[in-house]
Amino acid sequence: MANPTSSGLRRLAVIGNYLPRECGIATFTTHLCEAVSEAAPGVDGVAVPVTDTEQGYAYPERVVFELREHDLESYRRALDFLNIAQADVVCLQHEYGIFGGPHGSHILQLVRPLRAPLVTTVHTILQSPGPEQRAILQEIAELSDRVVSMSHRGSEFLQQVYGVPPEKIDVIPHGIPDMPFVDPNFYKDRFGVEGRTVLLTFGLLSRNKGIEYVIEALPEILAVRPDVVYIVLGATRPNVRRRDGETYRLALRRAAAERGVESHVVFFNHFVSQSQLIEFIGAADIDLTPYLNPEQIASGTLAYAVGAGKAVVSTPYWYAQELLADGGGVLVPVRDPSAIARAVIDLLEDEPGRHAMRKRAYLRARAMIWPAVAARYVECFRQARRSRRQRPRPVPLMRPLADSPTELPRWKLAHLRRLTDDTGLLQHAIYTVPNYAAGYTTDDNARALAAAVYLEQVEPGEAGVASDLAARYLAFLWHAFDPGSGRFHNLMTFDRRWADAVGSEDCHARALWGLATTAGRSRQDGLRQLAARLFRLGLPAAAELESPRAWAQTLLALQEYLRNLEGDRDAAELRQTLAGRLMSLRRDHAADGWLWFEDQLPYANALLPHGLIVGGEALGSGEMVEAGLESLSWLMTVQRDDGHFVPIGSNGFYPRGQRRARFDQQPIEAYTTVSACLEA
Repeated sequence: MANPTSSGLRRLAVIGNYLPRECGIATFTTHLCEAVSEAAPGVDGVAVPVTDTEQGYAYPERVVFELREHDLESYRRALDFLNIAQADVVCLQHEYGIFGGPHGSHILQLVRPLRAPLVTTVHTILQSPGPEQRAILQEIAELSDRVVSMSHRGSEFLQQVYGVPPEKIDVIPHGIPDMPFVDPNFYKDRFGVEGRTVLLTFGLLSRNKGIEYVIEALPEILAVRPDVVYIVLGATRPNVRRRDGETYRLALRRAAAERGVESHVVFFNHFVSQSQLIEFIGAADIDLTPYLNPEQIASGTLAYAVGAGKAVVSTPYWYAQELLADGGGVLVPVRDPSAIARAVIDLLEDEPGRHAMRKRAYLRARAMIWPAVAARYVECFRQARRSRRQRPRPVPLMRPLADSPTELPRWKLAHLRRLTDDTGLLQHAIYTVPNYAAGYTTDDNARALAAAVYLEQVEPGEAGVASDLAARYLAFLWHAFDPGSGRFHNLMTFDRRWADAVGSEDCHARALWGLATTAGRSRQDGLRQLAARLFRLGLPAAAELESPRAWAQTLLALQEYLRNLEGDRDAAELRQTLAGRLMSLRRDHAADGWLWFEDQLPYANALLPHGLIVGGEALGSGEMVEAGLESLSWLMTVQRDDGHFVPIGSNGFYPRGQRRARFDQQPIEAYTTVSACLEA
């Protein structure tokens, strides 16, 4: 390989996810950067990762700038950084789902005015993209000096579907570590499966993995080979975990139990290091990738399995068709447990044939080890620089307004600040003018406290204002707490006198929720510690509450509180108690098409299934989660009329078997419904 610095390639910037973020593209980007640095020691490789959480990640020194996924301004700042840093080449890892904006369109704001030559590695190439998906990838390809596909099928799609000239495309395989060709028995004792036949599926879990079909195939396999154990290695994909929790893993566990094969299925719920992963793969007799998406154009898991010389059984997604061709593996139809069973049994019964397949796969994959792949990338980068010198691309200094993406407006806090005085948040306004006669409520100050904490997360530029507001609302809650009763007052007059002996049960639960949100999310130590202290003071009374909505709201509070304080046994026990109460209530009332917790639908109805879903998820109860989802789905049907959201009116509500109230709906119905649907 020619010296890369002789062609002016001294500084490389790679845009994509980066370890320790748990993501396949993060793994790929990290290993690409490391491999290029080893293959071309004179090249200074830096990374610009996409960060999807407010907390961020403990990135290594190679990371010099972070893109905040949904913050469009951060893409523009990254552009300025890369232009000022004068990167010789920028290598973009493109995947629709990792960038902000519709279909990842935010990245266009970075690459359009980029001065450096651009090389784009395309991780998803759809044969039938939507109009926006097609337009985005077409523009990125047009702006790129070179486009890298990991498969020949992907190269064909780039040309036929997206109009990319063939001379602009490089087919460079997915990189893999240089793994030894070993007897699986060498590693089996490390995982407690010595003397057994090991089937393996690894990678981040999500519902498109098709693992349930392997579990369904196990009884047939075990009838022939009772020594088989199926290892499922990998954490749940983080964005799936945030949205759905561990529902897929729980469903897989239930499926194994229902088929009586739970003693033959082992889950390792971890995102393991590369060295650990190599050992797991080494211990496998057969690797399975039963994926459900036929259009998957690349797969790091399949590349690793082939690179380790594994016998592979896979569904025929595009990448598998290409990589396993000519005897490199066995392809079976999608969602076909019997075909999986037959393929596995045939391989296990034909030991010479299985080992011949292993050898073919291993030798074929030698071109995929990272040193070889890195050398091809370095040559691609050099070619991109030559291409840019021959055909310079003018960089637009201005962009018309029509080209600007749709952006959510920044928060306007004027009205919130107008309604907030030294005491706290006033309850009502007359138009935009505070109504002093209505005074204050703990209910509203608890909501405002949570909103201020969320504001601190989503608008870092408003962190100072958010902290100041949160302190006022928290001070109100501290004053509202009555140590004698262990409960919160709710109603305060404008002259700062409590107008009630004790607040409602709903008020108490909502106060706990505001405090828990602060304890679990605030970046301010003082706010977080005081909120946690007051939460613990108010927690004992929550066990005595009788309102189902208070139970559900407290479950949401416990979810927030235990986010960072999961060792609190009292809180954990109360969660189990309240979730059990909600589940019992539903069992007592849900019948004959009325899938609800009570004999009427009054107010804040979506709060009940929301609480059950959250509680069930935390307790690992699939029954609770499914019951909550069923009730929420039923409620959405009840609250929908001609495609519109029509919540229950507050003047009469909706008693079972009677006419529902149509009007006087409260805003809380929209809020609780949206919140529950987001959780679902």
